[in-house]
Amino acid sequence: MSERRRDLASEDGSAALEFVVLGVLLLVPLVYLVLTLGSVQEQTLGAEAAARHAARVIGQAPDEATASARADAVLDSVIREYDMNADAVDVAISCRPAGPNCPAAGSTVIVTVRTRVSLPLMPPLFGLDRIAAIPVEAESVQRVSRLWGTE
Repeated sequence: MSERRRDLASEDGSAALEFVVLGVLLLVPLVYLVLTLGSVQEQTLGAEAAARHAARVIGQAPDEATASARADAVLDSVIREYDMNADAVDVAISCRPAGPNCPAAGSTVIVTVRTRVSLPLMPPLFGLDRIAAIPVEAESVQRVSRLWGTE
């Protein structure tokens, strides 16, 4: 009996099992954190690029129709490139000083892009994917030429 008790009390081989169990328990949250941070960074870079490039094309366009068309093209391109959800992207364009026409010659165009980043592997059950989303916002400013719209 004492030999059998000694065999049961021995811990030979349990270190590998503990290592595997603890490794998995620590690795799963770490991988989820990396996936989440990567997704947030991608959407943040996309929102920043959309705001910056849209403001730039609006400020450099010769007139309002061209500015609108170019801004739409830039936004569509950035949304595709950064794999953003087009329905979740909200773009606001304002001018300073405020006036009836935006953009106007000599004004400053402010482009704000807002979106929400859904957490990875979050099910759409009971709206959890919308509740557990991280808001991302980027803003860019561009000065419009005093000769804007005269070409």
